[in-house]
Amino acid sequence: MPLKILISAGEASGDLYASLLVKRLPDEEFFGCTGPRMRALGVRTVIDAASLAVVGLVEVLEHLPRIYREYRKLAAAAVQERPDLAILTDSPDFHLRLARRLKAQGVPIVYLVAPQVWAWRRGRLPDMRRLIDHLLCIFPFEEEFFRRHGVAATYIGHPLAGLAKPLLTRQEFFKKHRLPPERPLVTVLPGSRRGEAARHLAALLEAVDRLYQDQAASFLLPASATAGAGFFRERIGRAPIQVIEGETWDAIAHADLALAASGTVTVEAALLGTPMVTFYRVTGLSWLLGKMLVRTPFYCMVNLVAGRKVVPELMQSQMTGERLAAEARKLLRDPEERRRMKAGLAEVAAKLSSDGDPMDRAAAVIDNIRRDVGNHVGSSR
Repeated sequence: MPLKILISAGEASGDLYASLLVKRLPDEEFFGCTGPRMRALGVRTVIDAASLAVVGLVEVLEHLPRIYREYRKLAAAAVQERPDLAILTDSPDFHLRLARRLKAQGVPIVYLVAPQVWAWRRGRLPDMRRLIDHLLCIFPFEEEFFRRHGVAATYIGHPLAGLAKPLLTRQEFFKKHRLPPERPLVTVLPGSRRGEAARHLAALLEAVDRLYQDQAASFLLPASATAGAGFFRERIGRAPIQVIEGETWDAIAHADLALAASGTVTVEAALLGTPMVTFYRVTGLSWLLGKMLVRTPFYCMVNLVAGRKVVPELMQSQMTGERLAAEARKLLRDPEERRRMKAGLAEVAAKLSSDGDPMDRAAAVIDNIRRDVGNHVGSSR
C-alpha cells in the first residue's frame, strides 16, 4: 500500500532537489508545498513554493501575514490528510515551525538541505535534535558537525554535482542567441527571487555600463522561473543586456565570467568551472543584525567549501557598480588570475562530488525510514 508523504520546498533549488526525490519514490502519494518541477511530476499542491520565496531578516516582515496564512493552510492539510512521512526541504524558518506541528501528530520527518546553524542561530539545534528523524546534508563539513551535536545526519553529496551541465555546445548556444563568438560572454545572475534581484540590479546595471564602455563583451541574463524574464526586461532599460528565459546552466557554462548573487547559483558556477564575482545586498538593518549573528569567515558557499577565498565577495556596501566592474575587468584581462580561480573552483567541485548519485543515497535513507513506517501503517490499517 503506498504511503502518503507530505513534501515541501520553499524555493527554486529546494523544488529541484525535492522533485529528484519524488522521481526515486514513484509508488508513493505526495502532497504539499510545491514548485513547478514537483507539480510537473504530479505532486498535489496545497500551497505554492513561490509564496515563501523571501530573503532577509527584516525583508520578510512585510510578508509574514501571507507566509503565516500559507503555513496554516499546509498545517491544516497535514491534520486532515494524516501523512505517514514528511520530507522538508531547506527554508528552516518555515519548515522547523511546520516540523513541530507534524511531530505532534507523530509524523516522522526527513529534512533535506541542512539549516546553516554552523554559521548562525545555533539555538535551533535542540529543536533539530527533537524534531528531525534524519537530516540529509549536501555540504561535506556538515555531517560531522550535526552528528557531534546529536542530530542524525548523512552527507549525500551535492545534488547538483552530477546534474549541472549545459545542453548545448558553446557554438550552438552562441548561434541560438546571436552572440558574436569573438566577444567574451558575461552572464549576469542577480538572484532567483524578485526582491533580491531588485536590490542588486542598480549596481549590476552600472557595472555592465562601465564594462561595456571599455570592453567589447556580450551580456546575458538568464531569468529564473521565479522572477520571470518580463520582470527584468521592464527594469533594464537600454542596458546592453540580453534577457533570456531560463537556460541558466548553458548561460553559466559558456560564459567567460559570471556576476553571481551569493547562493545556489555560485555552487552551480563552481561545478561548471566558470570564474565569477559574487555579491549580495540586504537592507541595512538586516545587515547589522546578520553581522551580530553570523559566525563564519566567508559568506559565499564556494569559499566556505574551499576553506579559503577562491572568488571575490562584494557584500552590502562593497557591492557597487565600480567594484563589480573592477573585479570583472581583472578576471577578463588577466589569464593567470582566471587560471588560479578555475583551479580553485575545480577543488570545490571535487569536494561537492560523492560516490554514486546523491539522490540515490537520500532515497536509501528514506527507504529505511519508509520501511519502518510502512510496517507500522500496514499493521494499523
